[in-house]
Amino acid sequence: MPSKPTSVTMDAVYDAPGYLFRRMQQIAVSIFVEECRAYDLTPVQFAALVAIHTHPGIDATRLSAVIAFDRSTLGNVIERLESKGHIERKPSPGDKRIKLLYLTREGAALLRDIMPSVDRAQARMLQPLKPADRKTLLALLTQLVDLSNEASRVPLRAEDALEHLGKAG
Repeated sequence: MPSKPTSVTMDAVYDAPGYLFRRMQQIAVSIFVEECRAYDLTPVQFAALVAIHTHPGIDATRLSAVIAFDRSTLGNVIERLESKGHIERKPSPGDKRIKLLYLTREGAALLRDIMPSVDRAQARMLQPLKPADRKTLLALLTQLVDLSNEASRVPLRAEDALEHLGKAG
């Protein structure tokens, strides 16, 4: 007797981890943009500013590794930040073809001023959960991201920033 065909429903999508991650990413970006609207900054631009603040003189290749963002797309992010007056590019003393990235005074002020809005956005993303569940979710997400880092098209390479700091000092 032939087996009954399996019924495919939207649960195959709605219950899938990939779908849930994508939806939460959409929600997280929406909340960030809403909370930070007055600053005209995207989450990736914010991450880039923090990395440049933390590692002044970092080059775009290392910046890409430090924030785990595609190098070719990061060029557009850097151009936008520069055109807004938040960062400046200076030639590397050792290789004039390499541009080093620095926050401007305006960029440093923006980073300082935006932090309360960023903190509100982060809190809103987790607000629907009970405090214990927030900690559990963050612990599990951290573990999953750490264990799956190499599966990414752009793995996080935070150690690249440490190498940069060692060379700068």
